[in-house]
Amino acid sequence: MKALKYVLFLLLIVIIGLAIYIAVQPNSFSFSRSRVINAPTTLLFNKINDYKNWPSFSPWIEHEPEASLTYGDTTVGIKASNAWKGEILGEGGMKTLNVEQNKSISQKITFIKPFESQSDINWTFENTNQGTKVTWAMSGKQDFMTKMYTTFAGTIEENTAPDFDRGLFKLDSIVTADMKKFTVNIDGISEYGGGFYMYKTTSATTKNISQIMGKQFGEIMAYMGKINLVASGMPFTIYNDMNPENGGIIMSNAIPVLNKVTPEGDGQILCGYIPKAKVVKTTLKGNYTNLPKAWEQTMQYLGKNNLEQSNIPPFEIYTNDPGDFPNPANWVTEIYIPIK
Repeated sequence: MKALKYVLFLLLIVIIGLAIYIAVQPNSFSFSRSRVINAPTTLLFNKINDYKNWPSFSPWIEHEPEASLTYGDTTVGIKASNAWKGEILGEGGMKTLNVEQNKSISQKITFIKPFESQSDINWTFENTNQGTKVTWAMSGKQDFMTKMYTTFAGTIEENTAPDFDRGLFKLDSIVTADMKKFTVNIDGISEYGGGFYMYKTTSATTKNISQIMGKQFGEIMAYMGKINLVASGMPFTIYNDMNPENGGIIMSNAIPVLNKVTPEGDGQILCGYIPKAKVVKTTLKGNYTNLPKAWEQTMQYLGKNNLEQSNIPPFEIYTNDPGDFPNPANWVTEIYIPIK
């Protein structure tokens, strides 16, 4: 009996000591994980800002894909919400509290099962030379029950941070794959209506053509703004000469206008005219880096159908503004090859 009392006394000391140890653990926690993703900030921000996109990169849904997911009245921006219920995931939900476009997203995550708790989730987006640095952070308070759980099961960071790393990896993979998607459609023989355009001609190579195009279009738009001339369509490029052997290109970057214009200044920016013409038209939906494939397929179409190019040089029209479409997979370019 006396021995039993000693055992109980020692057990009581252990319990008290453990309770004291648990009680003095930090009352709060905070951690974050980051990843630099080679993608536009807007694209990444939009992906995370919509809860309907979360199943594609959520590390927890990966553990239990059959879990039940529900959404609030809105899934994007402030007051957006979602909820989940599963055998592995338990039960809980999230709500977006604050959004700063392309910079940060603040959310509240609530766990109902297996135990009740709330934490803050914060996303930040930072432009770097290598891409967008996405940071996923979590913070919150720790009550006695939470401290007791983490004492035996490991800290919240030890248990959750690997999932954050996995989620950021999946986000990187999915967004990168999305940006690579493209389609080439040979629309066939059509008719181009023709019209006037302001242009500037220069030489380029396949390696520097993108940089030179951007500079050329910028100078033409600045000139048009200076003389209060309004564009009547989307920018395009006329290929005056292309040398496949050395990659050399002579091109005229152009912006359409309604009427003939008598240019002012040093004569570098001129006014030209494309007559109404019969053409073979191809539409590329995707990154401009896929244009060589679209051109190759178009030229193959000409050969298979015994079509001969006319003396009007071929051109391509950039039918939507990349600034309005952060995902390059949504960029649309039309290729026109005038034929006899």
